[in-house]
Amino acid sequence: MKNIKDRIKAHEGFRDTIYKDSLGKPTIGWGHLVLDTDNFQENIVYSVEELESTFDYDYNIALEGANTLIQAHLGSIEYNELPEQNKYIIKGVITEMVFQLGTTGVSKFKQMWLNLDSCNFGRASQEMMDSRWYKQTQARCIELSGIIRNIK
Repeated sequence: MKNIKDRIKAHEGFRDTIYKDSLGKPTIGWGHLVLDTDNFQENIVYSVEELESTFDYDYNIALEGANTLIQAHLGSIEYNELPEQNKYIIKGVITEMVFQLGTTGVSKFKQMWLNLDSCNFGRASQEMMDSRWYKQTQARCIELSGIIRNIK
């Protein structure tokens, strides 16, 4: 899943100090939301190695969330008959969405899930675009929905 990690990193960008994200929340590294339980402090530069470890932790949480959502929402005969490569592509997109929006946020894309399960990838892509997510991060949403739309 290295290519998925690389894509997430490219979309998130990297900062070695705390900054405010597009919603004004303190963030560091590759899109890590700074929590009260973190030891990160303002105006301190952190090493790439330390932030890589934080990214890996966040990625594993996103992957776990994606697996949970996929198990809960995708199981139709049509979906189960998809080639493994297509399932991998879907899992990658869902993992990135969970990385950015959280498991709960991605669970709210009800029509996207229904259309993914019935393998209506064009409609699933449209449902991704018809969201607040699109308004917040258009380029990322366009790219990820395009990946889904192009599944054959």
